[in-house]
Amino acid sequence: MILTEFDYVRPAVLDEALTLLSGTPGARVLAGGQSLLPALRTGEAAARLLVDVRHLEELRGIERTSDGLRIGALTTLAELAAHPVVLAEAPELAAAARANGDPQVRNLGTAGGNLAAGGRATDLPVAAIAAGARVELAGPGGRSTVTAEEFAASGAPAGAVVTALLAPAAGKAAAFEKTADRATRYPVCATAVRITPDGPRIAVTGATARPLRLRGVEDRLRGGPYTTEAVLTAFRAEPRELFVPGRGTSAEYLGHLAGVLAARALQRADQALA
Repeated sequence: MILTEFDYVRPAVLDEALTLLSGTPGARVLAGGQSLLPALRTGEAAARLLVDVRHLEELRGIERTSDGLRIGALTTLAELAAHPVVLAEAPELAAAARANGDPQVRNLGTAGGNLAAGGRATDLPVAAIAAGARVELAGPGGRSTVTAEEFAASGAPAGAVVTALLAPAAGKAAAFEKTADRATRYPVCATAVRITPDGPRIAVTGATARPLRLRGVEDRLRGGPYTTEAVLTAFRAEPRELFVPGRGTSAEYLGHLAGVLAARALQRADQALA
């Protein structure tokens, strides 16, 4: 299909981009474009103005902070997947980035775009939730942060831009597992886990309506063991309506699949602690 008509602007600084986004109804951010451009072609999305932020260096880069890691929104998925600090301190984020699409998608797709992609499951949000990460936003009212879980539920406010992902460092005690749709590489089900002194953090996407942290499963597994049977038992206690059937899969199957993937991830994370 032919792209719908829209205007295009390439602001020099982030503040200019924010002014355009807040002052123009129908304005959309263009970063990697891996979700937005196909959606514009098919008519799933519409835009009156594309605000191109791809050149804004202030949105790039990965650095250590006193609290963990700061991952700029324009960091590509390929950079995130291969960065030695991320591999060492937040391996579930690196694995989730690596699981996205193919090399071309990962070389163009961005961390911010993957977090903000609406209407379909992507890999990075579930890993961010398990990591206890926060999403940094810039908007007309200034800078703010929300938890990754809150962001997955509500997205960015109108006129706001994702500027960074702020993730606590975990060492190796974290993991990500995924079963992908063969055609699209989007997750049929993906789980991310992080083992903390307070117990495991477990999140699921694909099998659920949106990325979710499963606090009930966490409570049942607090203190271990993380055997496959123990994890599956914890998942079987979750309401079946939590899992949303689709593409020929039942809620029962997806609940079981989520448990299997979570067990694999927890066992790998637990082994990393040994």
